[in-house]
Amino acid sequence: MSYLNPLRLHFCGRFQANPSTVNNTVANFDSDAFVADADKLWNPGGDAAWRLSGCKVTCAFTAAGPVGADDPILGYSIADSNEQVCAKIVDLDPEQQLVSEIWGLQVRIADTNGNTLVVGDFTPAAFTDIWFGRSQGKSGDMGAGAMWQSVLTKLRWGDVSHSRFLTALQQAAGSGKLSIKFNCDGYNMTPTAPDFSYGRVYGTIGPALAGEPDHLVVGRQFIAADPGKQGINHFAARVDTSAACLFLDLGNALPTVVAGGPAASLGTLSVGIVDPLMTPGTPAGHVTVLGTIAPAVYQQPDWFARTAGVVVLALDAAQLRAVAASPLALAGDGPAAAFISEALDGKFVRADRFVFRLCPHEQAEIAVHASLWGVPYPDAEVTFPADNQQLQAQVQVLQVGLPPLWATASNPAATTDRNGVAILRMTPPDPGTPRFFPDHPDCAIDGQVYAIRPKLADQSIDANVNASNFISILLWSGFAAPAPLTWDAIYPIFLQYANLYPVMKRFLDLSRYEDVVANARLLKLAFGLPASDPNAMPVTRDLSPAKRAAILAWLDNPLPGTAPAVKRVEAHLETVPASPPPGDGEGGKSAASKRRLVVREAE
Repeated sequence: MSYLNPLRLHFCGRFQANPSTVNNTVANFDSDAFVADADKLWNPGGDAAWRLSGCKVTCAFTAAGPVGADDPILGYSIADSNEQVCAKIVDLDPEQQLVSEIWGLQVRIADTNGNTLVVGDFTPAAFTDIWFGRSQGKSGDMGAGAMWQSVLTKLRWGDVSHSRFLTALQQAAGSGKLSIKFNCDGYNMTPTAPDFSYGRVYGTIGPALAGEPDHLVVGRQFIAADPGKQGINHFAARVDTSAACLFLDLGNALPTVVAGGPAASLGTLSVGIVDPLMTPGTPAGHVTVLGTIAPAVYQQPDWFARTAGVVVLALDAAQLRAVAASPLALAGDGPAAAFISEALDGKFVRADRFVFRLCPHEQAEIAVHASLWGVPYPDAEVTFPADNQQLQAQVQVLQVGLPPLWATASNPAATTDRNGVAILRMTPPDPGTPRFFPDHPDCAIDGQVYAIRPKLADQSIDANVNASNFISILLWSGFAAPAPLTWDAIYPIFLQYANLYPVMKRFLDLSRYEDVVANARLLKLAFGLPASDPNAMPVTRDLSPAKRAAILAWLDNPLPGTAPAVKRVEAHLETVPASPPPGDGEGGKSAASKRRLVVREAE
């Protein structure tokens, strides 16, 4: 049932995301020509930290309704770990920066004295449904919104007997998981601001049932034809027949007046059934209304904080029967004429986990979930065509002459089981080092990034497409460590990391043999940790297992070599301030998103 559940809590507070964007530009992967030019970098000293700050439980619900003031859950904190360093946020690749993942996060519910009542490990997840037009008062990254959905596992519970809500949540977590979804917006990229690198976060925690996907609601999927023009973004909903209601998650769907502010008015929002015989576009006369949401409700200053954007509409028996096999829509009556609906045939497919890092010849299994009218769709054929239009190419031509991703076919297919799950299996070959950038021919970017968009073979009706719903794969280049293994083989790896993640210079210079040997024990520990550990190196998570194994082997016996002297201008972080974002608040994500147009035009 995921977080869209009668049993749930909402929280709100602040988040911090402090990435360095040195590795956003392919030119910086040319180690011999690398110049740490502060005028061309935003936040070069970022440490990739991602943390929660000042988050409080604002509302909680059981099947009987909202909990009262006698339940101490209200006002408790939603916090990250008090036992380990903060989580990390990293991109997949300089040519796929729109699936930033959070690694190494723990989430706690703590009482007013800071005592942990439950803590769980956040399964690494990437954001999706990024929307650069979310704020009506800001452009670029600072006006954007995005959402993360995942699960908390390895739950450790304290004594929760004093809270009826937490007692019910513990009993409902029989799968050993909790479902969590949160939205982030209002990000401050101005280096001189007191809240630089912070933004607003609000979200929901509820039970996760066995067999459910971790990062996806199997429910009704509302997809906008053009979120920018329509003023509303994609969102998920769920019909709960037991509770006789419809849950709608508008947390990342409604525009805001200002970045991180209250919702802008789209007029009265009507939720209802679309007439499939008429073409949606202008909602008048097309929707049989099931319920409405007034601007006086969703425009309240604390509405996002109290509800996380989750709306619950009661349905009677006739309405439940009507929505079971009919497309749903949400329409506004304001000047923006917002309109968003499900596919008219009720079909939807998406991968649960949609970001992968693979080694050559590694067998991979990717699960996709197909649904029909919000329930699993069995015996459906799913195809997996390549679709690179949302990758952010940094040259005009992308993936020309590349070795195929598939071992046997360019467009494989799979059939869903009774749970609506199809498995894409692949064993990709070694891509070599195919990327070439004419202005920087010596750039060394490991592997190649690919994109695959699952499709239902029988979805004949033209349906709106959510641009974020595709699978991103970084396929690493093959690497064979030479023998004997000397500093000459390890130096290029460490040098590039030292360039792209300069905050490490505060502790040691990875491009200096003497510094590395002096810290060999600690480096071996960090490079030997699983990627899910927040202390793992490299922070960027873009080191192939083959290169990691070579580093660990060399650290056991650090033979010197004849590596050349460093050919770069040193960046001294103590004297290099974080540069302001270029343009009108535009930073890494908005700049990357514009490169998607280059790909489409080139094709």
